[in-house]
Amino acid sequence: MAKNFPDGFLWGGAVAANQCEGAYNEDGKGLSTQDIAPRGIMGPITEEPTEDNMKLIGIDFYHRYKEDVKLFAEMGFKTFRTSIAWSRIFPNGDDKEPNEKGLQFYDDLFDECLKYGIEPLVTISHYETPLALAKNYDGWVNRKLIGFFENYVTIIFNRYKDKVKYWLTFNEINSVLHAPYMSGGIFTDKEKLSKQDLYQAIHHELVASAKAVKIAHEINPEFKVGCMILGVPNYPLTSHPSDVLEAVKQDRENLYFADVHVRGAYPKYMDRYFKANNIKIQMEPGDEEILKNTVDFISFSYYMSSCATADEEKKKTGAGNIISGVPNPYLEASEWGWQIDPQGLRYMLNLLYDRYQKPLFIVENGLGAKDELIVDEKGNKTVIDDYRIKYLNDHLVQVGEAIEDGVEVMGYTTWGCIDLVSASTAELRKRYGFIYVDRNDDGTGTLERYKKKSFDWYKEVIATNGKSLVE
Repeated sequence: MAKNFPDGFLWGGAVAANQCEGAYNEDGKGLSTQDIAPRGIMGPITEEPTEDNMKLIGIDFYHRYKEDVKLFAEMGFKTFRTSIAWSRIFPNGDDKEPNEKGLQFYDDLFDECLKYGIEPLVTISHYETPLALAKNYDGWVNRKLIGFFENYVTIIFNRYKDKVKYWLTFNEINSVLHAPYMSGGIFTDKEKLSKQDLYQAIHHELVASAKAVKIAHEINPEFKVGCMILGVPNYPLTSHPSDVLEAVKQDRENLYFADVHVRGAYPKYMDRYFKANNIKIQMEPGDEEILKNTVDFISFSYYMSSCATADEEKKKTGAGNIISGVPNPYLEASEWGWQIDPQGLRYMLNLLYDRYQKPLFIVENGLGAKDELIVDEKGNKTVIDDYRIKYLNDHLVQVGEAIEDGVEVMGYTTWGCIDLVSASTAELRKRYGFIYVDRNDDGTGTLERYKKKSFDWYKEVIATNGKSLVE
């Protein structure tokens, strides 16, 4: 029997501006770090935007958003997670005045969502720092970015104060440990970036995030502001105490970001790490007070779990979403090598709720796969994506179990509810959506939209508030 999801549960889907909008140089938008990264999160960057960068066009959401939002509404979405492209509002990041055409685009997008009763859930910074801030300031390594971010959030909070209730500050903020350019706009090569500079950049982001929470609540006390972390639970590979302690250590690398966001101060366990690595965080007067502006909820992405071991001989890299670990021998993997672990989502929800007692929001979860567009017996183009239905069903069943466990879950937005360009690989053949977009990695395609089998499946899940899920 399917578990009961609470009334008002926010069912929906998620995208990021840089992966779907396109229109990278239209209506006054400046370049972002994504516009010169044609190979995804971990790939090389180029001098200028190049034609092989799929994100320059994306799925042309910038021009087709009305068509897409209508499809989301047909599925019954209660919420739609998207991001604002910072460089669409401030083309260089440090501009004195915002770009009105950029602001108007998001006005129009949010109005379109609200027309169908869909609550916008907005990420303020989703892997796309204005390129000028990366080049001229080395991104978040420079404290000046706090002021630029403060200016940016003040503008958008005021502009959309009657249209957007739910906000996320930095997407997967802990990913800066692994992808400093994409996550933190840090132009210094990853191999040359010192731990001192990296953790100082993290401090600047944490202060900026806390300032955003403070400003948000001053502008509209009804705003709900959350942090967003990359959620990868680490299991000990064996029951050996060394492996258990290694799992604790690896979890703390990620949870330290949530600890600061939720508890308003640096956790004591970081003292040892900073001391061992000769890191001295430069605190400016007022920083500790600002950090006390804690988030209203915690959001996270979940695609896979990982295993931790202290045995160097057993360590072998497994594929993953930015973070890679030791493969779990009990789990199967996706086409891209991401281990599939529905129960890990229940575990992650319980871990976070036990630790913080704050509402949780799953804002990314999904299966990237090579979908095949076919013509069905009725003559309609579609994708028979039973593998995606099974993946999402099994994960949502575990969300229901976590709710039964007593975890307060606000909502669930599947990643890439419409096909988009992959963040990790910058491919379009790695598809996540309920809606197929006719565009290929060689740039061909009509950009037409087609409903997959999972479209009607998710529509039924939402309509029944989860009761149609199969345990």
